[in-house]
Amino acid sequence: MKIDRRRFLLAAGAATLATSLPARADALDDIRSKGSLRVAVYNNFAPYSNQGKGIDVELAEALGKHLGLATQVVGYNADEDMDDDLRNMVWKGHYLGAQPSDVMMHVPVDSYLQGKNDKVRIFGPYHLETIAVARVQRISPIRGSAATALEVFTREKIGVEGRSLADAFLLGVLNGRLRENVMHFTSVAGAIDKMKAGEIAAVMGPRSEIEVALGKDPRFVIEAVQMPELKINNWPLGMAVKAEENALAETLAGALRELQRNGTVAAIFARHGVTYLQPTL
Repeated sequence: MKIDRRRFLLAAGAATLATSLPARADALDDIRSKGSLRVAVYNNFAPYSNQGKGIDVELAEALGKHLGLATQVVGYNADEDMDDDLRNMVWKGHYLGAQPSDVMMHVPVDSYLQGKNDKVRIFGPYHLETIAVARVQRISPIRGSAATALEVFTREKIGVEGRSLADAFLLGVLNGRLRENVMHFTSVAGAIDKMKAGEIAAVMGPRSEIEVALGKDPRFVIEAVQMPELKINNWPLGMAVKAEENALAETLAGALRELQRNGTVAAIFARHGVTYLQPTL
């Protein structure tokens, strides 16, 4: 079963991090000595990381190259929640024997998540993920208040990935009036397939996943979801290292800033058909 990496967002809003930890260069020295950076990504998580390919994979390789290092990209299965993922991929390793990596990709840069996980440092926002809706052309634009924007889904069906931010929002909004028409799928891509087949009228979820699954199909429209009832409609994606590895975090953050400045990051997202939004943190 696919576990949603965004569940923690139901309890917290995106916020700027502020951490103060003792500096230590041991990990960075070891990495430079080995000449290789070990980077954790999620398995089966297109368009970011799937079978050794994806946005997070290419960004990890670009970071390593910028630092003059080989990059060993390691795929991990998602666990029950982000706290478990940070433990397995960054600071301890999995109890079945998988070793942690030097740095983990695709970590929401969020003060609530950081506060719960004092054994890691979360930093380096590289993309602003947003909630969007893909819809058939005959459905009116999804804008304004929820009562106006979503009233059509008291009659039409809308798909979501189960146990996600979009799922929780649609089930609770308008006093639950949409519940009978919210269709659950194991992935955004699965929901998009049903929309293409004419079985549902719209799909709500992370814009990047919607864009890749939908492609350039002219029958459908993608638009950002901006309504006051949806308190969290975007979150920055970044990286994580062990809490004490300030030197490693600062070196990676510096490399990321240069890759953003020279257009490398935007080009990676464009190659995968995803609209790149650089965070302003």
